[in-house]
Amino acid sequence: MKKHIDYKTKGTCSRMISVDIEDGVIVDCSFAGGCAGNTQGVAALVKGMKVEDAISRMKGIKCGFKGTSCPDQLARALECAEEEN
Repeated sequence: MKKHIDYKTKGTCSRMISVDIEDGVIVDCSFAGGCAGNTQGVAALVKGMKVEDAISRMKGIKCGFKGTSCPDQLARALECAEEEN
């Protein structure tokens, strides 16, 4: 089963995360805004990763004094995608 999500981030420099998931595996990921090198790196690293593994690795990561981060927001986006199933 294929699924595409666009997630509006909260509390980060990035504004939006787009993710394509197929059979529980992330096949594509991109961020709009944020620190380009970091968001491109995170997006490249999660490709081919199981959704539940990505959530467990990134959930709760903070950026400086913020209560969240781009990786944490990606984990939240993935959780929303799982809740919709």
